[in-house]
Amino acid sequence: MSKTARPRLTRRRFLSASLLAAAGLVVRGCGGAGGPRRPARPPNFLLIIADDQRSDTIHALGNSLISTPNLDGLVQSGVAFTNACIMGATAQAVCIASRAMLLSGRSLFRAPPHLQRLVSLPELLRQAGYHTFATGKWHNGREAFARAFASGARIHFGHFASHQGLSVYDFDPTGLYPEGGSYPAPGFSSDVFSDAAAEFLSGYPGTTPFFAYLGYAAPHDPRTPPGTYAGMYSPASLPVAPNFLPEHPFDNGNLDVRDELLVPPPRTAAQVREETAKYYGMISHLDEGLGRVLEALRDSPHADNTVVIFTSDNGLSLGEHGLMGKQNLYQASLRVPLVMSGPGIPAGQTREALAYLMDLYPTVCELAGVPVPPRVEGSSLVPLLRSGTARARTSLYFAYLNCQRAVRDQQYKLIEYLVNGARTTQLFDLTADPWETTNLAARAAYADEIARLRSELLIWQRRVRDPLVLLP
Repeated sequence: MSKTARPRLTRRRFLSASLLAAAGLVVRGCGGAGGPRRPARPPNFLLIIADDQRSDTIHALGNSLISTPNLDGLVQSGVAFTNACIMGATAQAVCIASRAMLLSGRSLFRAPPHLQRLVSLPELLRQAGYHTFATGKWHNGREAFARAFASGARIHFGHFASHQGLSVYDFDPTGLYPEGGSYPAPGFSSDVFSDAAAEFLSGYPGTTPFFAYLGYAAPHDPRTPPGTYAGMYSPASLPVAPNFLPEHPFDNGNLDVRDELLVPPPRTAAQVREETAKYYGMISHLDEGLGRVLEALRDSPHADNTVVIFTSDNGLSLGEHGLMGKQNLYQASLRVPLVMSGPGIPAGQTREALAYLMDLYPTVCELAGVPVPPRVEGSSLVPLLRSGTARARTSLYFAYLNCQRAVRDQQYKLIEYLVNGARTTQLFDLTADPWETTNLAARAAYADEIARLRSELLIWQRRVRDPLVLLP
């Protein structure tokens, strides 16, 4: 790994004395038997969503091989949720379903991809008096975007084949955004979106609280980190995961998806190392742009009253279990980074409690003192921010297409596959085997665990209105 320049934003500079002095202001002003109360000084929100960034790609959270100084600063100044997950997807474009759940606060089968007939989180805050701004990737409908945001810059609605010059729109107050009205962005996507967000934070003059949405397109493929970031990591210095396989051991119902064909199976360890090196370069470059965004926030009048949330729409396999993409229900694809930093949020702490990204909707509402709409299914993470022992859930449910279903608790995870009428079962002990290398399903000693988790899976299916019927 080559040396990298010192980060523009140090932990000391980001975690200013004024931010620490404000700690407790928002959290103590919310909740209670009567529901959330509007704080005397409502906080601002900066929501940052990466694209395809795994949960284990932040140096401060244990990955000594990657350089992420600005993400490290967020971790050191806030709370990191180490078991934050997505629920899955009903189509191969996992990012659309994931962002729809986050933005609507609703579960997979109740979150339409374009947020039809739903009030998104930014739309709700706009109705509550917030100024809402967006830049970057938005894949959940142009009409929903127009309802949600009062301003924006360099907005990307479509799919892309290159991070250089991808199509973007200027903000249109009419909300039309016609096909053909976009133009090539002037530079690499992470730089373009970082600069647009930094310009907003530097120039926002209003006393009205703001909600700023920054949707990165990186580190999604094509993995083409620019400049020195292209050679920042040596493939030979990067290990393959303990669960690396040349190809998946059985048909999971979706082995021909585009992501899996980028590096066709059977794959070699050398190929996976090469892809990982480029992937890490994309993340370190994103981190550099994030530093400029946080620098602009620190230098603005809003630094001591802004909650910063960083997450990703899904993870990525990168050779684990013989897979490359995110269209599966293994941990590498389901778990995402989730870090919250700002007033009222403890510094330098982690939470192992189970969480969904859709939980951010009621969390932001509670911090803002805005009533949560009755159709929201997420659970506020505010109690988890306050206490390391709090729990929002005892289990999580996952689904992908009509071929994969899973459920997990704090220790065990059950995955059921239904492909061509045949059912395949996997059981993993995530405490003893976090890489999911040993399938315990065929061992008689675990029959009770399988029965218990199958019952939990059926309860979840009814709860979220999953129409799939698994074979007995």
